[in-house]
Amino acid sequence: MELSDIKTFAAVARTGGITRAAEELHTVQSNVTQRIKALEAEIGTPLFERHSRGMALTGAGKRLLPYAERMAALSREALLAARDDGEAKGPLSIGSMETTAAVRLAPLLADFHRRFPAVRLSLRTSPTADLVAGVLEGTLDGAFVAGPIAHDDLTVTSAFREELVLVSARRWGSLAELRAATSESGPTALVFRTGCTYRQRLEQIFVEFGWPSAARFELGTLDGMIGCVAADMGVTLLPRAVVERSAMTGSVTMHALGPSHARVETLFIQRRAGHQTSALVGFAACLKQDDETIAA
Repeated sequence: MELSDIKTFAAVARTGGITRAAEELHTVQSNVTQRIKALEAEIGTPLFERHSRGMALTGAGKRLLPYAERMAALSREALLAARDDGEAKGPLSIGSMETTAAVRLAPLLADFHRRFPAVRLSLRTSPTADLVAGVLEGTLDGAFVAGPIAHDDLTVTSAFREELVLVSARRWGSLAELRAATSESGPTALVFRTGCTYRQRLEQIFVEFGWPSAARFELGTLDGMIGCVAADMGVTLLPRAVVERSAMTGSVTMHALGPSHARVETLFIQRRAGHQTSALVGFAACLKQDDETIAA
């Protein structure tokens, strides 16, 4: 298999279409189409199902995708390793939970940029499960995730400590009042998509409160989440620091929880076997020296 064909296949799978993949790869659509057809001919089976809304992976495509992603990531890592002469430069891809990016990373990123201006840093926000997968696959150099994390292929560094609070509309002055006023099914749980550690913790809390069948409503942004809470659409679980810094903090109530639910550690993870580029080493050094690594 040609590596260029594999990278093209992975791009089409990731973007869901020829046009978007061509834009990502900075090439023309005909080139993407040609490479996909060549790969399908070599394998002897279709890798995509074509439809009006784009392209979806076939069974063969789904089986090939993890290998394609690993090959593309290994190719990227090999290139970076060969170019790494000890000076921090070139691309560095970091992942983060949206909550961490919103309230914790600005000082760290600013410090890193001042110290290593030749590094092209990119930041991707996703749930913890996706971030862990990205680091393991090599598409991310490192990521900030919710602990605990235990994986033989990852190195883990404590970064920040958060206090999680249950967030409701302003009219609910206490947790006892909220619990007493809601029906047996409980309030709607406002959550990020599956893979979010805070969602898992909120679902555990709902079970303990006797609300295992409560409705779930998924949202994609912090502002949308807090806005829906303020409108009394439901409740959510967020770090106290996130809510306190929100422009809508006066429209919601934060309810303290017991230590087993409230305490969470944000970890910075890296792939143990991956090449530690000078850029990544520099980033880890900034993290270690940053004042906000002390408990917040």
